[in-house]
Amino acid sequence: MMCWFPAHCRARKQSSWCGWQRGMAVRACGLIIYRRLQPAPSSKVTDSIEYLLLQTSYGTHHWTPPKGHVDPGEDDLQTAFRETQEEAGLQASQLTLIEGYKKELHYPVRGKPKTVVYWLAEMKDCNTEIKLSEEHQAFQWLKLEDACKFAEYEDMQATLKEVHQFLCSRE
Repeated sequence: MMCWFPAHCRARKQSSWCGWQRGMAVRACGLIIYRRLQPAPSSKVTDSIEYLLLQTSYGTHHWTPPKGHVDPGEDDLQTAFRETQEEAGLQASQLTLIEGYKKELHYPVRGKPKTVVYWLAEMKDCNTEIKLSEEHQAFQWLKLEDACKFAEYEDMQATLKEVHQFLCSRE
């Protein structure tokens, strides 16, 4: 049996027999990235927030923030930044990690338990170019309502709403 996405293993110089096939629990980490556009004079600041979602080029072509599997010797936050660089072309220096927000999601994937840990990060320059890897075929910057429609999965929709509430509470 091959990996769910062979380029995933090739990019990491692993054999095509990754943890997915060995029945191991899978751990992934990523960043929920947002940017603030110039708000219109009559709008609230939180109305100018857009979230970055990437569309996978495999499987059901679902939309998700940048995330990926933890490599041996890596801590979770290192993974989140590495995956963001690999999948969206964004360097850690282009982002501001937002203190006080971290979310763990737990769900089964192909009968195996998966944990995904997300941190929250803001783009320093809202016009920074996104450069997709072969793992993704498209990206969108979306306001909360549209991001929830694109995300499809209820746990990701709830997480995006939670992030938005968190940001609103900081205003």
